[in-house]
Amino acid sequence: MADNPEANEDMGSYKKAIDSTTQAQQDFLKKFSNLQVDAMQNFFSMLQGLTFNHAMFKTTIQSGGRISIPEAERQALKIDDGDLVQVIVIPIERKHRNNSAK
Repeated sequence: MADNPEANEDMGSYKKAIDSTTQAQQDFLKKFSNLQVDAMQNFFSMLQGLTFNHAMFKTTIQSGGRISIPEAERQALKIDDGDLVQVIVIPIERKHRNNSAK
């Protein structure tokens, strides 16, 4: 069987196909791995931005629509009276009032 040129040629083609498939799988895994690393770096970068320059806390609306920023957050963000800040409001619980008809 080793003297059969057609069998040797078929084995050579088979080996090339296996090598080609193996290389394609390795390339795919490298690209996928790089994609995962990039996604994790982007996530940690976003998370870092949220934690170092921002604060998230709950507060209650006071009379006249005023809110207060807790002292610990003001100190961490190094903000003082009169500083301009941006506020994003997301209602999480509404105070239910009993407004029955008279």
